[in-house]
Amino acid sequence: MAITLRKPNEIAKLQHAGGIVAKTLHYLKTQIKPGMTLREIDTIGDRYVRELGAIPSFKGLYGFSGSICTSLNEVCIHGVPNDIVIKEGDILGLDIGTKLDGYYGDAAITIPVGAISDADEALIACAKDALYVAIEAIRVEMRFKELSKILEDFIRSRGFVPLRNYCGHGIGTLPHSEPEIPNYLDGKPNQGPKIKNGMVFCIEPMICQTSGVAKVLADKWSVVSEDGLRTSHYEHQVAVIDGKAVILTEL
Repeated sequence: MAITLRKPNEIAKLQHAGGIVAKTLHYLKTQIKPGMTLREIDTIGDRYVRELGAIPSFKGLYGFSGSICTSLNEVCIHGVPNDIVIKEGDILGLDIGTKLDGYYGDAAITIPVGAISDADEALIACAKDALYVAIEAIRVEMRFKELSKILEDFIRSRGFVPLRNYCGHGIGTLPHSEPEIPNYLDGKPNQGPKIKNGMVFCIEPMICQTSGVAKVLADKWSVVSEDGLRTSHYEHQVAVIDGKAVILTEL
């Protein structure tokens, strides 16, 4: 399947949808505190997205029950909002999607709940730093597999491993489209499609501690590492403009 090249007016619409994601993530960071349930966090985020004029695009997507993926501690991605109460020392992944005028936004962060350990600080920093290193490296005519290699090399340089079988993705008038962008290299870096001006996609490092082998929990959504240890996740949506990546989900 061909990777869509977006016109400037389309990128502007994607940036508007992405801006609402950024605002909602920032708002949730100011609201979340120990004693809240994941369901309460989901409700607050859902309401805020709608107040800003967008639709929470994860609600009902592929059958997902919440509006926000709330991934707590060992859960890396796709955490389902429920009645679990967060507490001091937890780490919480928040992944938000929006739809506005037919275009989608998508980004994620992992945040500390109160004071956290140095080990968890390093885990979160790996995901965030890997994301920005990859974005800075993006150039027209490089291959997506080169980007995957950059992500994997960085993650492993910090002593962590990428989650396998899940990936970044294209985005536009669909929430997920070509290309798939794993955080690890399969094959050779000089293979596969090249990055072009006008492409819009999400990069999302998913960080595990000792094993990248994924396991899906009984809720059929929450993804953890088989090692059972804490994980982290960061994501931005970017557009390639004038030869480099521009972040669409940043305040």
